[in-house]
Amino acid sequence: MRFLLAAAAALLPTAAIAQDAMTEATPELTFERVFASPSLNGPAPRQAKFSPDGRYLTLLKNREDDARRYDLWGFDLATSEWRMLVDSEALGTGRELSEDEKMQRERARVGGLTGIITYQWASDGSGVLVPLDGDLYFAKLDGSVQRLTDTEESELNPSLSPRAGYVSFVRDRQLWVGKVGEDAAPITPKEGDTIRWGEAEFVAQEEMSRLTGFWWNGNDTRIAVQRTDESPVGIVTRAAIGATGTTTFDQRYPVAGSDNAIVELFIMDPDGGNRVKVDLGEDTDIYVARVDWGPDDFLYVQRQNREQTVLDMLKVDPSTGKSEIWFTEKAARPDYWINLSDNYRFLKDGNLLWWSERNGFGHFYRFDGSHWTPLTSGTDPVTSLVGISEENKELFFQRTDDVLTQQIYRTFLDGETRPTLLTDRDYTNSATMDPTGKFLLVSRSAPDQPPQSYLAGRMGQRLAWVEENALSEDHPYTPYLLSHVMPEYGTIPTEDGTPLHYMIMKPDMEPGKQYPVFFYHYGGPGPQLVDKGWDAALAQAIVDRGYIYFVLDNRGTANRGVDFEQPIYRAMGGVEVRDQKAGAEYLKTLGYVDPDKIAIYGWSYGGYMTLKQLEADPGLYAAGISGAPVTKWELYDTHYTERYMGDPREVPEAYEAASAIPDATKISDPLLLIHGMADDNVVFENATEIISVMQENNVPFEMMLYPGYTHRVAGPQISPHMWNSIFRFLEANGVTPPE
Repeated sequence: MRFLLAAAAALLPTAAIAQDAMTEATPELTFERVFASPSLNGPAPRQAKFSPDGRYLTLLKNREDDARRYDLWGFDLATSEWRMLVDSEALGTGRELSEDEKMQRERARVGGLTGIITYQWASDGSGVLVPLDGDLYFAKLDGSVQRLTDTEESELNPSLSPRAGYVSFVRDRQLWVGKVGEDAAPITPKEGDTIRWGEAEFVAQEEMSRLTGFWWNGNDTRIAVQRTDESPVGIVTRAAIGATGTTTFDQRYPVAGSDNAIVELFIMDPDGGNRVKVDLGEDTDIYVARVDWGPDDFLYVQRQNREQTVLDMLKVDPSTGKSEIWFTEKAARPDYWINLSDNYRFLKDGNLLWWSERNGFGHFYRFDGSHWTPLTSGTDPVTSLVGISEENKELFFQRTDDVLTQQIYRTFLDGETRPTLLTDRDYTNSATMDPTGKFLLVSRSAPDQPPQSYLAGRMGQRLAWVEENALSEDHPYTPYLLSHVMPEYGTIPTEDGTPLHYMIMKPDMEPGKQYPVFFYHYGGPGPQLVDKGWDAALAQAIVDRGYIYFVLDNRGTANRGVDFEQPIYRAMGGVEVRDQKAGAEYLKTLGYVDPDKIAIYGWSYGGYMTLKQLEADPGLYAAGISGAPVTKWELYDTHYTERYMGDPREVPEAYEAASAIPDATKISDPLLLIHGMADDNVVFENATEIISVMQENNVPFEMMLYPGYTHRVAGPQISPHMWNSIFRFLEANGVTPPE
């Protein structure tokens, strides 16, 4: 046994396991169980929001019998009572979503969820706007629900105006607006198949985290609307190859080095009248990154240059559309880029709270129109804005501590106060705050505690559990506690001495025997994989099979400052490959690791990394699994790719070096290639191009393709199929535990 009974009991902070449950044999943690319902992680509430008056907390809660289906629940902070506000099964129609809405969900990373996936509070607190199965509903706190639309078409990006006077949405490439409870009408013209009103363009949705294309001002009198001309964008004929047929879509997809959509902004009345065009400058080859109405009723537009090295904040007169540059943000160094953020807020006094990496690490500043006042500092990056209490002049934020945890802090807007820690360092934390600045909703987890959430006061004191998720007798994960493996953490130096953090989980090992390694990686800019949070049951299932589970964060990943992320600039597939190699070489020094049985796995950028690692170091790895890889960066979109790699028309040599195609014939270790055949993100051509090269050069490999699946190959049945296929592949190639 890896854990004594006492160790298992120690995992239960609020309840003890019944003795008979503890003494029963631990059941096998299969991939089928990992992806079944109820989730082994326990309840997973999403989109927690406070009512405008701060009295109610609402969230989306998944069902026990279907972990992917969400209903809307409300919590009365005064009475501490929960109740379901909208039952998605009782209210939903099951109507097929439009292709546009399906693709929007994929880009929002919620394509696998059903039921209610988003909602919005009315500003007067009377209820919430709920999209469900392509139609709109208004749910009141008394339990009544009013249906607002009933159409075959989907209503995209539905929104209530700030004073709850209007409901607005996109339908059939036009923006529709109507008073709540009355029929809506289009307020923008119908201009053909290449013109869209009120929608964010593809790269804004996929890469900028901007999912909408219209914005109401604060008093319901004006609305800013995006007009997108897609005609310059090249067409990719995407074949969604399904089990019983193939559907083709002519998708406007701006690959790196090609023309983007032309984005314009217009300001108009709620009925579409008094329309004026916003002056975004003479250069149309720009990105409209963010749009906001300020408390002065001016429109503020964040305009990013194509190179993503300069961001101008434009201040726009809504009456004329005339703009001026309020301030300019530049990349922290010449060989870097600007990371877009939602960590900013217009204050009531006209000041702006702004997040910037200008000094090499993410920090907050206050801008009064002419001067910048730093509010946070140091080498621990600030990663998120939690909230503001303007009444108390307080700022609440999330910061990286010791690289491996996220903590919540409180400080003051004067920039002269040392931040105060509000959360427990034994957990990694995130939080949101109610609009009044009185309550925090804290979410946390640890290696021995699945995600929890609780309501806290301004000083961080816990007031009530929202979801304690205790590992009690009836928790779905409790039967597997006796085989639960606690991760170990450490660092490995790079060639220049930079410490790289790793996490390792070991199976039940016998002295003198050596074990195979399942080496998981992502490697690309952004996601940090190694932290001291709860690791999902999938890793535990792999360890239960007798494999060592190993993860390493290479240079290029986020949350360690500009200099740590910068080395991938115009050099993708270089420094990350060398850093992951250092991880493999470290593993080979461990006496309990079988040096001939280190298998690597990654998805998306991680799939690309698998290919580049096998190409760079034949024989170093026993096998590689490459899921949905980008194989040639000229096939990926402009905003993401050019941010890190530059324009291929200007630096073709960087793209040639980064491509996985030229050296594909060097792959000599066993390779399993996996791809969804309807992928609209990493399009299937990425797979077919490397497949063709390897076949034409008689290079052996294996592949598993999934008809009808997009970039997200997942589901209660398909996920176990994929993971069982991966381990059959490893077993067939001798990457197996000792007998």
